[in-house]
Amino acid sequence: MPDVVFSVDQAKSMRDQAVPGHNRWHPDIPAAVTVQPGSSIRVECREWTDGQIGNNDSANDVRDVQLDGCHMLSGPIAIEGAEPGDLLVVDILDLGPVPQEVGDAPGQGWGYTGIFAKQNGGGFLTDHFPDAYKAIWDFSGQKATSRHIPGVSFTGITHPGLFGTAPSAELLARWNARERALIATDPDRVPPLALPPLENAVLGGTAEGDLLAAIGRDGARTVPARENGGNHDIKNFTRGSRVFYPVHVPGAMFSGGDLHFSQGDGEITFCGAIEMGGFIDFHVDLIKGGMQTYGVTTNPILMPGNVEPRYSEFVTFIGIGVDHETDTNLYNDATVAYRNACLNAIEYLKKFGYSGPQAYLLLGAAPIEGRVSGVVDIPNACCSLYLPTAIFDVDIRPSASGPVAVDRGGCAVST
Repeated sequence: MPDVVFSVDQAKSMRDQAVPGHNRWHPDIPAAVTVQPGSSIRVECREWTDGQIGNNDSANDVRDVQLDGCHMLSGPIAIEGAEPGDLLVVDILDLGPVPQEVGDAPGQGWGYTGIFAKQNGGGFLTDHFPDAYKAIWDFSGQKATSRHIPGVSFTGITHPGLFGTAPSAELLARWNARERALIATDPDRVPPLALPPLENAVLGGTAEGDLLAAIGRDGARTVPARENGGNHDIKNFTRGSRVFYPVHVPGAMFSGGDLHFSQGDGEITFCGAIEMGGFIDFHVDLIKGGMQTYGVTTNPILMPGNVEPRYSEFVTFIGIGVDHETDTNLYNDATVAYRNACLNAIEYLKKFGYSGPQAYLLLGAAPIEGRVSGVVDIPNACCSLYLPTAIFDVDIRPSASGPVAVDRGGCAVST
């Protein structure tokens, strides 16, 4: 087994670990450990909310989740000899839930998918589903099933939602400036357009005092993907993947977490994957001067692994860039097109007995495929959503006999 370079006791908050992690991006967060290029390492991770979500039948915990302290990241891991302009080469050797443990923390035999309330994070379809809902998933090997969404079983594409390198001070300042400018265009929007630095609930690894205060004052929140990598939520970033991260600071300062047992393309409920804690094994190396050599000026490069489940039959839903509620044509709007594809899939699944929230949760968690199918045929962008038929216990393909609605119970709801 690779050396464990960042360990986590799942019975404790990330704040109470022997070496705590962090929840902001900042160049001055102290390294938790230093490793050599060419090393194989194991990193243990807490679930992204630090255990705020329970294995129960209420979504009140999702409704009330405290987001100021999220995500909880393991690291930073310094790579000896890494310099700005290099590429950090990261191979995923293995990953999964907490090994051989059953318990109260997500990842100890179970995980969850949440629809976040519009007032607290929202999601891709938040105007259609403004309230909080939750589904608990049980793990059996590579399979996931849920008492809250009965009648489905699927093989997960286990992956980390979030890993990245630390930004330089200059890059961090650019992030903060452009995101504040975006917020200023509609400062009272719910949910907000972006999340600026926030001193409340900041965790900066072993940083204390003035340094911790500076991390809270200027550190970037970890919700979006940025030039350093970050919260990509790419479901095919799994075993066998190789990622080339740009290095912006000495040591690269590699961190991450937000492990997922499974996810559909888009992670559409915001907390749309099956969230868990667990472990991830990496091999790390460097390409000196690799950013200039390969023309990497902003974001990482990914070579996906080849271990995804091989579903071969799909029912595919299509969406176009039109606001159907107001009958307004938008110009090449792929976001609206994919939103419409998701809504079309939900309406279809309701005919088989699933509630809207159940269908929405399923599309976030199951290994659906989302595709940008056309962005050149003005004015309507076209996106498509591929839903595997084999994950259902009934035949969901359209036929002359029509759909058979079955009582599917309900997901966890908030009061």
